[in-house]
Amino acid sequence: MDNKEIAELIDIDGLSTEIEVVTYLNSEDDKRQYVVYTKGEIQEQTGNQVIYIARIVKDGEKLNLEEITEDAEWVDVQHLLKQIANAQHAG
Repeated sequence: MDNKEIAELIDIDGLSTEIEVVTYLNSEDDKRQYVVYTKGEIQEQTGNQVIYIARIVKDGEKLNLEEITEDAEWVDVQHLLKQIANAQHAG
């Protein structure tokens, strides 16, 4: 029952990295979509898996990931993550 979604991430230098998609998020207004993913890295101090979040931008047939740089957008993303956490905790 391990339905991991694996994707290929190609950076601006053309280097390929395999990532595991954790989940997708849609903004409240459905204008932006985000992906939460991991590269399988473990944080030394805590032993927790390192998680990344990026904005998905469609470019023709390709999907590009963009870094979230604005504080207001980060607040929105954190709100979306809290909604997921609260829904899972309640269920």
